[in-house]
Amino acid sequence: KKKYEVILINDFSIDNSKQIIKKYKSEIVYIENDQNKGLPYSLNIGIKKAKGKYMVRLDSDDYVNRKYLEILYEFLNWNENFDAVSCDYLIIDDNENIIKRENSSENPIGCGIMFKMDKLLDIGLYNPEFLLHEDKELMRRFIKKNTIYNIKLPLYRYRKHSSNITNNTRKSNKYIKKLNLDDN
Repeated sequence: KKKYEVILINDFSIDNSKQIIKKYKSEIVYIENDQNKGLPYSLNIGIKKAKGKYMVRLDSDDYVNRKYLEILYEFLNWNENFDAVSCDYLIIDDNENIIKRENSSENPIGCGIMFKMDKLLDIGLYNPEFLLHEDKELMRRFIKKNTIYNIKLPLYRYRKHSSNITNNTRKSNKYIKKLNLDDN
């Protein structure tokens, strides 16, 4: 029996995602927004639709080690005192070259973390006001009330390229300032 469900949210993309997904339709839950509503909104839709005990996020241009889900799942099952588990990640370019290895404890991203669903729902999910750095804002709220353990294995591959939304420095700085204001 499959131990996980895959929920794919299409936030009104203009690429051929819909055609690619058709061949996997029986294996996934597919939700298509009728207009672009932004990443936090789409993430929250997926979380609310999920039926499992745990939740993990994977962005469309990234990928994971084939043992990723199994390792994080087993850790949380055997370590009930933790509310989430993260893993280190590799930043890669479009040619699969490793740019850098990152410690998820020191530089967290929204992906590469398995959350206990009840703990995630308890903090109120992603803040739709944060169109950038939504992951950092969520993690700040999560760690105030919950425990997280970091596995020092780079199981997640974060693709860095020129079209990453966080490469827009002006927009990125706006949300970083908002994060810093929320700390005070």
